[in-house]
Amino acid sequence: MSEPAKPGILDRLRARFGWFDHVMRAYERFDDRNGGFFAAGLTYYTIFALFPLLMVTFAVGGFLLSRRPEALKTIDDHIRSSITGALSQQLVDLMNSAINARTSVGVIGLATAAWAGLGWMSHLRAAVTEMWSDQHLDSPGFVRNKISDLIEMVATFAVVMFTLALTALGHEGPMRAVLRWLGIPEFPAFDWFFWLLSILISIFVQWLLFTWMIARLPRQKVSLINSVKAAFLAAIGFELFKQVASIYLRVVLRSPAGATFGPVLGLMVFSYITAYLVLFATAWAATASGDAGPKPVAPPPPAVIAPRVQMDEGLRPRQTLTAMAVGAVGALAFSRLTRRIR
Repeated sequence: MSEPAKPGILDRLRARFGWFDHVMRAYERFDDRNGGFFAAGLTYYTIFALFPLLMVTFAVGGFLLSRRPEALKTIDDHIRSSITGALSQQLVDLMNSAINARTSVGVIGLATAAWAGLGWMSHLRAAVTEMWSDQHLDSPGFVRNKISDLIEMVATFAVVMFTLALTALGHEGPMRAVLRWLGIPEFPAFDWFFWLLSILISIFVQWLLFTWMIARLPRQKVSLINSVKAAFLAAIGFELFKQVASIYLRVVLRSPAGATFGPVLGLMVFSYITAYLVLFATAWAATASGDAGPKPVAPPPPAVIAPRVQMDEGLRPRQTLTAMAVGAVGALAFSRLTRRIR
């Protein structure tokens, strides 16, 4: 009689440590719901949406420079002093043409940014909803989905702007300006204090942003408490990733190849890791209840009973003649067989 199989090391760790079992359940949920695929899709939409945003940025810069000719002249002089020859004139002409076309560039950029932003928001909401939901949700309709995505996109943009403003206030420069305004002298110990305070403010800001994404963007009601806990862990992980990425970029950008391709590759990796972290945190929040039992199964569709009436028309004349012939041949063969036996 064979002995029962012993539990593996992962099973023993999951039975011993509740937090490890939670992480494994979150990863299983993330993997079952194609979290990596959704993260890759979010990366594509993020990169795609950057180009129309750059067009809008150039248009805004063009409007500002057109109203400040002294700033425009300063930029022209800087270009001509830094670059000699015909290339400097080409750059100046290119900048002037971009400023002259600021209206058309801005309109096209805004329209394209709105279209790309709606795609990004729709994909993000579908991804976080998939991490939360145990059953397939019926769509309320194309028009309602787009209106809802537009509202959430505007709200998310406002939240992002608010968090960016808080992050800017947490940098070393603004804090030193506050100290000078208060008349407090600077000490060397303030360097470590500013560094620690900026990290704490950054974690707090990221916590707010991730909580908004995990709790507000799904297309169904979710647990706010679990979302807040998951967002806090995601904010800490994201801050660690930023610190490591900053060191890595400083090393990579020293080489010519790294300076050329590093920013683009860094942006792609940054977008993918961010999306991956948000979706994994959402899966963590969805499995925070600790219920590892069977998930509810949707009932099958109702059975449709449709009786079918088929009339029996009996044997046709050809079938009757064939049956009579087969019967006669069978009877003749049976009679000859019985005579031989006698």
